[in-house]
Amino acid sequence: MNQDIIVGDEVYWQPEEQRLAFSAHWQGRQVFCFITQHRLEHLAGQQLPDEASAMLAFEQVRFDIEELVCERIEEEAFAPDGSISL
Repeated sequence: MNQDIIVGDEVYWQPEEQRLAFSAHWQGRQVFCFITQHRLEHLAGQQLPDEASAMLAFEQVRFDIEELVCERIEEEAFAPDGSISL
């Protein structure tokens, strides 16, 4: 678990983009983040055929996602809108 990044509890499935949207808090700042279904499947080690399975997998690999977000922030890999994509 990374103490520098706190991933919020609100996670939303975006079906058109095939990704989950969530926010992370870093140094008092809210950073909007996205993880693609493909990346989440890779982290979880399983196929995620629907929204419910994607949400469950997100919770199972939450700490890994926090680490990835932290790495992206340290690399300053922000999108033009200030978000982080995984």
